[in-house]
Amino acid sequence: MTPLRISVFAAAAFGLVFAASPASAERLLKIVAFGDSLTAGYGVAASDAFPAKLQQALAGKGIKVDIVNAGVSGDTTSGGLARLDWSVPADTDAVILELGANDAMRGIDLAITRKALDEILQRLKQRGIPVLLCGMYAPPNMGDEFVQAYRDMYPALAQRYGAILYPFFLDQVATKPELNQADGIHPNGKGVDRIVEDILPKVEELIAKAKAGS
Repeated sequence: MTPLRISVFAAAAFGLVFAASPASAERLLKIVAFGDSLTAGYGVAASDAFPAKLQQALAGKGIKVDIVNAGVSGDTTSGGLARLDWSVPADTDAVILELGANDAMRGIDLAITRKALDEILQRLKQRGIPVLLCGMYAPPNMGDEFVQAYRDMYPALAQRYGAILYPFFLDQVATKPELNQADGIHPNGKGVDRIVEDILPKVEELIAKAKAGS
């Protein structure tokens, strides 16, 4: 075979390799689910955790994304702020922010919680990462004033930073024994399914926002 024919053959062969290379495929949108035990999947199998079931539900609708589980059991908003940079890497396209339940149960000063969430949202906005902010309610035994202030905090922060708001992460799941584990706090597999079903439209809105680059 002449040198010319060899080079043509080689170019054609490399062309086929490049065409078939996974690197040439379109990168999946990367969403980081950034939260506490409710995100991490405390008490359930990894396949039953919120990020895994959410990704599965989206795939069922033909929406292929990569959802990373960045949940840490016991985490507070201050803890989330401390690990923000390494939990939400540079290639992140969107974030589902679910923090605050542990702050409420521990009775942490609301000003501290608000400041931490504010800084998390501010830093994500500066990075151009759209956010779905999941609200949380404080236990009723914390007193009416605290409970109301806690509930009002999330909509105010979402409006300030242009985040998409899901008012209460445990909506239709909290206080329902059949949807929770024995501790009455963490959802079981059926509870996670309900959360995913209800939050899905907001997640689709987040994906559209990420794809639009806003």
